[in-house]
Amino acid sequence: MNTQENMLLAVTKNDNVTSQKLSGADAIVQSLIREGIDLLFGYPGGAIMPVYDSLYRNANAINHVFTRHEQGAVHAAQGYARASGKVGVVIATSGPGATNLITGIADAQIDSTPLVCITGQVASHLLGTDAFQETDVIGISMPVTKWNCQVTRAEDIPEAISKAFYIARSGRPGPVLIDITKDAQLAEFDFKYEKCVGIRSYNPAQKVKTKAIEKAATLINMAKKPYLIFGQGVVLSEAEKELKVLIEKANIPAAATILGLSALPSTHPLHVGMVGMHGNYGPNVLTNECDVLIAVGMRFDDRVTGDLSRYATQAKVIHIEIDPSEIDKNVKADVALVGDAKEVLRVLIPLIIPNKHDSWVQEFATYHQVEKEKVIHNDLAPTCSELSMAEVIHEVNKITNGEAIIVTDVGQHQMVACRYAEFNKSKSNITSGGLGTMGFCLPAAIGAKLGAPDRQVIAVIGDGGFQMTIQELGTILQTGINVKIIILNNEYLGMVRQWQELFFDKRYAHTEMQNPDFVAIAKGYGVTGQKVTKRKNLNKAISEMLASDNSYMLDVRVKREQNVFPMIPTGASVSEVWLSK
Repeated sequence: MNTQENMLLAVTKNDNVTSQKLSGADAIVQSLIREGIDLLFGYPGGAIMPVYDSLYRNANAINHVFTRHEQGAVHAAQGYARASGKVGVVIATSGPGATNLITGIADAQIDSTPLVCITGQVASHLLGTDAFQETDVIGISMPVTKWNCQVTRAEDIPEAISKAFYIARSGRPGPVLIDITKDAQLAEFDFKYEKCVGIRSYNPAQKVKTKAIEKAATLINMAKKPYLIFGQGVVLSEAEKELKVLIEKANIPAAATILGLSALPSTHPLHVGMVGMHGNYGPNVLTNECDVLIAVGMRFDDRVTGDLSRYATQAKVIHIEIDPSEIDKNVKADVALVGDAKEVLRVLIPLIIPNKHDSWVQEFATYHQVEKEKVIHNDLAPTCSELSMAEVIHEVNKITNGEAIIVTDVGQHQMVACRYAEFNKSKSNITSGGLGTMGFCLPAAIGAKLGAPDRQVIAVIGDGGFQMTIQELGTILQTGINVKIIILNNEYLGMVRQWQELFFDKRYAHTEMQNPDFVAIAKGYGVTGQKVTKRKNLNKAISEMLASDNSYMLDVRVKREQNVFPMIPTGASVSEVWLSK
């Protein structure tokens, strides 16, 4: 078995495990069952066919979702993981099957989504010969996985899968990949499965130092203008309750990163909005006026910070982060609390003195009123006859009361949805954040619905991103699941067009789209749909869509050349926010 270095490290195992004679393919399936997996996503092919034969014989234990493309499979697994809090599993064949997973794996890596990806590989004696459908998926995937390995012997399959699940879900979650040769899938051996509960020299969750906690508490207690920014780490560590207790106890205004949205209810009085390039006015500007900045489960991405040399330079920074490599990477921390957000907050909260910062909190409200007058009012009640994207999201809020899972693709619709959607339950905002992957939304929404079957799942998607994975309507057809799809159709690659308007003198180079009849295409896949062009028809159409017991699609025609504001231009400070242009 060829592996990355830590594959050779000692593993702590459970005892008293019995063995049975199985093929490598059956061992893969049985290992997944031992890990509690009852659903996975994939696409069959020659080098993974023995595993599919085993899945056929174990269909009562594991449900396989047959997507229409491997990229659809991995995005669906991401959506499933994000909605359920479990590890998503995806399988594919060798060569193009494996390489088609890479975009989704990279997306999962940067957005900390736990995935176990299993790929078939040519027989071990053919490795390195450029055999049919052979690719070096280990080399290709190494930069975008938390860990990967190649298995050439059946006997090594259980240990590899056990390690994979432990690594994927522990510490900062992420994707792992196991590449298994076809001869290893066919060979028989004495199978036994031992769950991995630790790997020597791999410490996924460090114990927070008492002195650092005390120093952080002192800074917060002495602060006049404390400000907290929370990211997806709060959701991943299930620290929503602790976050709420902390900000309420110390009366701290709190803003979300794009992936942090839904960790705190949108209606909470201390939730002041979203930071970032298209975030809210006050949360961005006041970053440069706070005296203590508390970052919880976020990594200071460039879309959040703008010009780093002018980011929160006046503030003492407390960074709560499970991944030590993120500490001081972009923003220097005065106090680094390396550990699981839930555990760190649990220790920190008793040291916090109840406080009031009413005048500071009011500053956010003042900035919000400016944004409301200059941006939000026109977005929600435009004077033109054309529908705005924000109007559509607002109508969804009215009917769902912020209870739905909103899945978005990448572009203007994404920023508008994240700005205007209400999230009153955790794990309600699923989007491609760090990688910005067009085509993410539709398959991710399918996975999200399978991960949270009792919740309403709404895919809000642009006409460009929809056509990147439009074939996954076939997955909806075959599974019969109930996903709602809203296409915000402006017949442009909207975000690129906005930049071309603002920074390239309206030279719309290859961004205008000639689109097909989406309603007719949806009908061909058995999905009911309707086109919405008039404001008077919007509420009724959304109500009909949400009331349907089946998947449903709305093609909503919105203003073609609408821009998303506020906006922080590239290279600008978070204080230099445009409210219009």
